[in-house]
Amino acid sequence: MDQIDTIVVGAGVAGLTAARLLADAGRRVVVLEARDRVGGRVWTDRSDGHTTDLGASWIHGIEGSPTAAAADAFGMRQVEFTVGAYQAGSRPIAYYGPDGKRLSDEAASRFIADVAKVDAALQRVVAASEPSASYREVTNEALAMQGWDPERTRRVQEYLEHRTEEQYGVWIESLAAHGLDDDVPDGDEVVFPDGYDRLPTRLAEGLDVRLEHVVSRVEWAPEGVSVTTDHGSFVADTAVVTVPVGALQSGDVRIEPPLPPVNANGLSHLAMNAFEKVVLRFATRFWDEDVYAIRQQGPEAVWWHSWYDMTALDGTPTLLTFAAGPAAIATRGWAPEQVVDSVLTQLRRLYGDRVELPTSVHVTGWQDDPFTHGSYAYMRLGATAAHHDDIATPIGGVLHLAGEATWGEDPATVNAALLSGHRAASNVQGREIPIERLWGSATT
Repeated sequence: MDQIDTIVVGAGVAGLTAARLLADAGRRVVVLEARDRVGGRVWTDRSDGHTTDLGASWIHGIEGSPTAAAADAFGMRQVEFTVGAYQAGSRPIAYYGPDGKRLSDEAASRFIADVAKVDAALQRVVAASEPSASYREVTNEALAMQGWDPERTRRVQEYLEHRTEEQYGVWIESLAAHGLDDDVPDGDEVVFPDGYDRLPTRLAEGLDVRLEHVVSRVEWAPEGVSVTTDHGSFVADTAVVTVPVGALQSGDVRIEPPLPPVNANGLSHLAMNAFEKVVLRFATRFWDEDVYAIRQQGPEAVWWHSWYDMTALDGTPTLLTFAAGPAAIATRGWAPEQVVDSVLTQLRRLYGDRVELPTSVHVTGWQDDPFTHGSYAYMRLGATAAHHDDIATPIGGVLHLAGEATWGEDPATVNAALLSGHRAASNVQGREIPIERLWGSATT
């Protein structure tokens, strides 16, 4: 049996970050990954000759971001695209009213100002809210403070519903009041024309990564850990487990003895969401020029309300939209053709006969992924940011949990995954490891 100091379960960004830093510190590390690739929920498809990120796409704010620093060091090309956090007006957006007509610049500016007014009130309302409050309750309270007529109120209310769905893939009444506290990016947002998977690929270089090793059990005791896979067992002094919340809650990966109360309580306050991407490429660009996004308002926009113009990535006319929350649940199991038809029906409301059939389509299926059971975690009612960090409390001096859901300041992001992996590595070492070690020796 191999002599191992640390076993890392999962070759996503969190696991690869922890493994790379620990290996750099001189530890003998083995990474066990269930998939046939590294990256986890960072997954880039190139099967049709295009580069399509089926999982993570954005860095939501590059200022002070270690993920951005790593991407720079690894020579990853970037394109600025600052609407990924569902901002109302950070960049040019084409807004269409309930009647399917584009709003004038003046009307769009008034709507954007209304959103900003409610957001300012919302900060105060959320801060004073009860732990059991939902995001619906606090947004309704902030809206009521404005004294607007029903139509004006409804436009902003539906925007807040859509923002909840697009940011966390859950209906507004199921998200904790504090669930969107992190929803303000620091600086510009960027996407990657050559694929986000270049990040985990570079992080994995030189590491002992065992692909297609499905972990079923992690046993821990003061003397060390034992990890059972479909390719046998591995024993080490310590382990870092980075599987998603869905895998931990499903029992697919059993931890024995069970998680201590602080970790288990933190885990119980989170759940996996329903969030799918729909990427449509076209022969021609039939939509508005010089905008980052297209958004429609009103009853027709319940499912398909926002399209992002990703043409700048490779020059091919491309729209990205999301089936998020209720839409993802309702369309689960639909054939791609059904999804496309539903999306195009809404686009035709805005652009009529100019809308053509796409030349290629990608529809993700993270809800049915056996290793995630969803896209990423959200805060249930009663949760606070502290519950994320509670999950990562070191266990018995030998076991550490990491991943986007274990980082309270900016969860549900690649940055959170990376920072959680850094924290786990530092905890294993018993000292702070400079995060720059992750990319300090990188060459482009």
